[in-house]
Amino acid sequence: MIGWFGSPASETQITHGQRLWLYITSVITMILLVLPTFIVIPMSFSDSQYLEFPPQTWSTRWYQSYFNSPEWMRATSTSLKAATLTMLVATPIGVLAAYGLHASKLPYLRIAFVLLITPMMVPVVLIAIGAFYAYVKLQILYTMTGLVLAHTLLAIPLVVIVTGSALKTYDMNQENAARSLGAPRWKAFLTITLPQIKFAVIVSGLLAFLTSFDEVVIAMFISGGDNPTLTRNMFNALRDQIDPTIASISTLMIVLTTALMAIAVLAGRAGRTKDSG
Repeated sequence: MIGWFGSPASETQITHGQRLWLYITSVITMILLVLPTFIVIPMSFSDSQYLEFPPQTWSTRWYQSYFNSPEWMRATSTSLKAATLTMLVATPIGVLAAYGLHASKLPYLRIAFVLLITPMMVPVVLIAIGAFYAYVKLQILYTMTGLVLAHTLLAIPLVVIVTGSALKTYDMNQENAARSLGAPRWKAFLTITLPQIKFAVIVSGLLAFLTSFDEVVIAMFISGGDNPTLTRNMFNALRDQIDPTIASISTLMIVLTTALMAIAVLAGRAGRTKDSG
């Protein structure tokens, strides 16, 4: 153990002992982030009429309440549809944008990149307010189309960043060789470049899905009527009444989000392993 503290932690010869404060801070931060999860999950199995921790009596009644509720099922369907459509729209747009930024030799590309990732820098509530007033004029408020467009705006920056990082490690000479042999640029991209960055594209798609599925601020402004999202209904239920059903829904969302993130990590790791191999 003493030897471990003195061993180098990086190529700069900084030892693990010198980084001990960083390890402790990281552990504390992880505990603070994960602790709410360990509280919500037991609460979802409580038989109480109120949110209770620790549960006095264990039950799955709130899971049954969720699955037997037409209102919750409609909201879940809306969120899944919006997330899937957002993934299908944002992924190709973001991938093509990242490819264009990487392959283009035009000046001021940094400005274009900054404009593409602006939705990540602007407070989401400002985007929500702008979308609300624009959708009123366009008459697409509370529609699936409006919801997907707004979520796509949030998801595209993530796709651009992830795909752009993959393209930086890709040798464009492979595509150039295909084009020199007569292949059109679109065909060279689809047959040469895209297979090389497919794992980054998969990760980008999963992140786009999660961005839409977990989003609540914009949903509070532009979803509703026949298209309420799950997160919007959860927020309203928590504000208007203490409904333990929220705990069961939160647990299911944690499971789904964790599974998708695990898939994304495994896909990214598989891609790096393949590239290094």
